[in-house]
Amino acid sequence: MGTETVTSHHKDLINNEDDELFYNSKGDLVTIDQIATELEELEDEYEEQEQRDKLLQDLDSHHVEHVSEHACSYCGIDSPTCVVKCNSCDRWFCNSKNGTTSSHIVNHLVLSRHNVVSLHPDSDLGDTVLECYNCGCKNVFLLGFVSAKSEAVVVLLCRIPCAQTKNVNWDTDQWQPLIEDRQFLSWVAEEPSEEEKLKARLITPSQISKLEAKWRSNKDATINDIDAPEEQEEIPPLLLRYQDAYEYQRSYGPLIKLEADYDKQLKESQALEHISVTWSLALNNRHLASFALSTFETNELKVAVGDEMILWYSGLQHPDWEGRGYIVRLPNSFQDTFTLELKPSKTPPPTHLTTGFTAEFIWKGTSYDRMQDSLKKFAVDKKSISGYLYYKILGHQVVDITFDVPMPKQFSIPHFTQLNESQSKAVQHVLQRPLSLIQGPPGTGKTVTSATIVYHLTKIHKDKVLVCAPSNVAVDHLAAKLRDLGLKVVRLTAKSREDVESSVSNLALHNLVARGSKGELRKLLRLKEEVGELSASDTKRFVKLVRKTESEILAKADVVCCTCVGAGDKRLDTKFRTVLIDESTQATEPECLIPIVKGAKQVILVGDHKQLGPVILERKAGDAGLKQSLFERLISLGHIPFRLEIQYRMNPYLSEFPSNMFYEGSLQNGVTIEQRTVSDSTFPWPIHGVPMMFWANYGREELSSNGTSYLNRIEAMNCERIITKLFKDGVKPEQIGVITPYEGQRAYILQYMQMNGAMDKDLYVKVEVASVDAFQGREKDYIILSCVRANDQQAIGFLRDPRRLNVGLTRAKYGLVILGNPMSLSRNLLWNHLLIHFREKGCLVEGTLDNLQLCTVQLSRPQPKKRQNVDANGFQYNVGTDMMGLPNVQDFDTQSLMSFGAAGATNFNNNGGDFSNYLNNDYWNFDNFNPSVYENANNSVNKYNNTSENNIYSKDGQPLDSNYAAELERNQQMNTNHDVTKDLNKNFGSLNI
Repeated sequence: MGTETVTSHHKDLINNEDDELFYNSKGDLVTIDQIATELEELEDEYEEQEQRDKLLQDLDSHHVEHVSEHACSYCGIDSPTCVVKCNSCDRWFCNSKNGTTSSHIVNHLVLSRHNVVSLHPDSDLGDTVLECYNCGCKNVFLLGFVSAKSEAVVVLLCRIPCAQTKNVNWDTDQWQPLIEDRQFLSWVAEEPSEEEKLKARLITPSQISKLEAKWRSNKDATINDIDAPEEQEEIPPLLLRYQDAYEYQRSYGPLIKLEADYDKQLKESQALEHISVTWSLALNNRHLASFALSTFETNELKVAVGDEMILWYSGLQHPDWEGRGYIVRLPNSFQDTFTLELKPSKTPPPTHLTTGFTAEFIWKGTSYDRMQDSLKKFAVDKKSISGYLYYKILGHQVVDITFDVPMPKQFSIPHFTQLNESQSKAVQHVLQRPLSLIQGPPGTGKTVTSATIVYHLTKIHKDKVLVCAPSNVAVDHLAAKLRDLGLKVVRLTAKSREDVESSVSNLALHNLVARGSKGELRKLLRLKEEVGELSASDTKRFVKLVRKTESEILAKADVVCCTCVGAGDKRLDTKFRTVLIDESTQATEPECLIPIVKGAKQVILVGDHKQLGPVILERKAGDAGLKQSLFERLISLGHIPFRLEIQYRMNPYLSEFPSNMFYEGSLQNGVTIEQRTVSDSTFPWPIHGVPMMFWANYGREELSSNGTSYLNRIEAMNCERIITKLFKDGVKPEQIGVITPYEGQRAYILQYMQMNGAMDKDLYVKVEVASVDAFQGREKDYIILSCVRANDQQAIGFLRDPRRLNVGLTRAKYGLVILGNPMSLSRNLLWNHLLIHFREKGCLVEGTLDNLQLCTVQLSRPQPKKRQNVDANGFQYNVGTDMMGLPNVQDFDTQSLMSFGAAGATNFNNNGGDFSNYLNNDYWNFDNFNPSVYENANNSVNKYNNTSENNIYSKDGQPLDSNYAAELERNQQMNTNHDVTKDLNKNFGSLNI
């Protein structure tokens, strides 16, 4: 449209709307006449076209009728029936979703962690503070309504406990939440009309986040005080291959910093005020402070035992006090409190007080610093790693070699768990090679295999082995196995964890020092225990003696066990020829590098890339590739893992689907159906002798108590019924596990069972209810999986991740019950396969537990996805979009730590499976469904890197074409055939492997 035409059009508009106000480009309110005057002044100045266009945009996009004190602080809508007041900050927000996935009021409540609201005096309900009629609870995320039986009125009640209380006057069975689909119900606050939305100020989610952050430091800030929407800086994706260690360091270093900065911001922003503290004494007579941290429900924090916190009091009942300490206990399925062990202090804590305290996290970047140090060491220290491993990690083509070492006559160790054939082959394979990957699917005995490998390595090389894992639990578990083999094991723990009891505390270095202390060191230890502190001179002498004793103990050890980050401890100043990393697929690559650069010539990575991967908080860092493990990248480079093939955990009926879906049907059963069947069970399994079922539940999802998680009351209710039935069948609480992806559901299930459990309440307390992540590497006799998600949009969040489903399905030994909405879940291809499998087995049911019937609901059509790089099982490589095709899938529940992109699994090597009937084009027969979207990625990969050719990047991060890839491949092939050894010797001296 020409300039004169546009101007004429807007002049007509001005004539018709001369009594209204508008926002101009500076964010100021102006009249129609003022804008008209400005337009007329510019009419003959066509060189000012940019300014003219800006004014026209003001007229089109920033149109409001008037401004009032109760206008939405985001968009300016001020209709009394549409706005809600946040009582915590006295700001008004509308119930519109204009530009966001939540209404503006819900968006604000979640981001600000506020939860008390009131309505406008001119609204239909009047100037009302929303609160529970029975107990006065004002947390709007807990509030819902029920109808009064005798009158035509509704009553507001909180979800727990009041809605669970039976009352003759209220129909509590019909309780419904006030917030549905992340928006207030229309009779509470109306949604603005389309006309009002068109006149409202447009605001993006990014601007909302900035504005909320601005309000924390300036309560009077407005939308004009934040920058205009800006394009986010793109982060170059990680590469598959690297030219040298400097390029490698330049790629990973910025991502680690990005993750560290995000973690720091999260930790330091979490101040919990007005908390209640319960005091007790530890065995060492130090004070313990226990308290609940409600914001833990966001699942955003990386909180671990050993983290440091500040606890302080400032009030009228006692002089100001501040204490520091370390977390010694975290919330779990049995209790929701943190326990802090305070450091000795000259000022004792006010233990007579229980309220008015504030807790804050102290962020320490030790783990990130050690990752950065390992990257630098990898680049500059030639002695930090063998030349062979150096080039393998960079992705260069190096001729494979084997060690000429004496092999044991028998790989199984006497008086220890005997190995099966695949385990024995794995041990033999590892002992002869400088780099090995062992894939341990669920229940295949990878810990036993790892312990056997370490045992033989210590005997063959007569040198100590460094054994690591990303988590303390995994390290302790493997250390206990190695101790049972009679090896001299030392467990190195962080200083902040030395007072934390574990199953291998007797192996801990600090305890070995204390037990082996003699002479002067023993006297100083006793003095420190009695007095609490040593003088400066005594401390200096004490530290020197401790270090000397530690070095002596470590020198005599056969095996040193620690976390991957712990391997960067200064006490480990020796080199380790051999490094084994268990659960390596749960660690980031820089995390794995910490133990490897301690002089490794032989590295064994144990894990399963088909189960959960590393935890990355910063989405951009994860999308760029930081959430891909070293194990996965090596597989992408063509390094084939040695897979353990016999599972000893699950009833064969339970292992069938995971084996075919995730492991190409290769898993064999080391236990029989009879060994995993309870003969006298009365549990109502749909098919006798097949201990599994998908119980269709049709309850809707609801927001949790702080708006950042989900729960499903119907699934929680049925969960209690299943557990009660198992109790009556003689099953003990410790044999049952409840897995749910959402913290809101976990908390609600625990509360519901305590209030409504039909049997002894103490029994329900002992049932473990936890996340998928908490159950990885563990097992229970019976597992109940609560899926939670059920909404009109049929969004299922991170239930889409095949890794999470794999872990959830493979924890049970004797029985598995899945609770979920089949209509919502079947929209996802992976879940569709699972539901069809259960239906084919006669185990997809609905109804009551005492009267289960085959579910007749029609499953939804799977939603086709954009073409993605997946492996033969539909697994995406766990890296960013630009690197290997993982989409940036973002919905509300990706705030959770463990969220992965969606993936469909369609391609199988059906060895013994029963999926071939419904994994072909004829079976689907769906309109507009194109199975080719899910075709095997091998059809679209090039031979250079087994991924799309866009995965080849130049030094400036730009993708290069396939000609470049082919040329590079030819050059590398020439190097491989001609002078790789020469290159190795040139860079590292003699090729010492």
